[in-house]
Amino acid sequence: MSLNKNALEQPENNLLAVLPPSDYERLVPHLKLVPLPLRKVLYEPGEPITQVYFPNKAVVSIVTTMEDGSTVEVGLVSNEGMVGMPIILGDNTTTTTAFVQIPGVGMQMDADILRSEFNRGTALQSVLLRYVQGMYTQIAQGSACNRLHKLEKRLARWLLTVSDRLESDEFPLTQEFISQMLGVRRAGVTEAANILSEGGMLAYHRGQINILNREALEKTACECYQVIENEFVRLLGNKPNKRQK
Repeated sequence: MSLNKNALEQPENNLLAVLPPSDYERLVPHLKLVPLPLRKVLYEPGEPITQVYFPNKAVVSIVTTMEDGSTVEVGLVSNEGMVGMPIILGDNTTTTTAFVQIPGVGMQMDADILRSEFNRGTALQSVLLRYVQGMYTQIAQGSACNRLHKLEKRLARWLLTVSDRLESDEFPLTQEFISQMLGVRRAGVTEAANILSEGGMLAYHRGQINILNREALEKTACECYQVIENEFVRLLGNKPNKRQK
C-alpha cells in the first residue's frame, strides 16, 4: 500500500501533522501506508522492535499479560501517537504487547531510521518526547483509575477515548474484549454497560458500540478522561482527533 498525494500533504496522524514541514518532508521517503488489521500484533515482549507505526484511524492496545494469562491494557495509541516508544528511549524491546484492537491503516517506518532522525535533535525529537510525557500521564492516571474508580466510570472514560481517536460514536468492540482490556470479568463489563445503556448513554448490539448521549457519558466518566485529554492538548496542541460537541 503506497502513499497517495493527499496522505502525504495532509497526514492524519497528529504527531506527523504537528511537525514543521521541513522535518516532515525528511520522513516522507521512509513512510509507508500499511493496513492494520484486527488483532495484528505489532510487537511482543522481549522481541526486537524493527518497525514503528503512526496510526491513522486505527486503535492499538498496549497490554501487559500475567503468568496466568490474564491481561490488562496499560496504554492506548491511535492517531494522536506512535507505537514503538522504546526506540526513542534508547532500547528496542519491552515487556508489553502491542496489537490492533480496532482495524484501520497507519504509517510504518523502519525503527533504525526513526532512531537516527530522532537523534538529530530537530523538532521531531521535541514532539516525540512530549508525546512520551503524554503517555506517561495516560499510564499513571490509568493506574490510579483502575484502583480507585467504579467500573462504569472507567468504562465510560475508555469508550470516550476510543471515540475521540476514531472521530466516531460508533465502533466495533465486544464485551469480552473490553473485559480483557480493563482487566475485569466479562460479567462486570456487562453490568457496567447495562448501567450506561439504561441511562441512555449508549447502545450495544452484536459487538457494535453506539454512543447515544456523549454529554451524559462525559458526566458519568471519572475525571481521568479529562486529565489525560487536557495533557495531550497542552503538550501537543489542539488535536485533530478531538471530537466536536
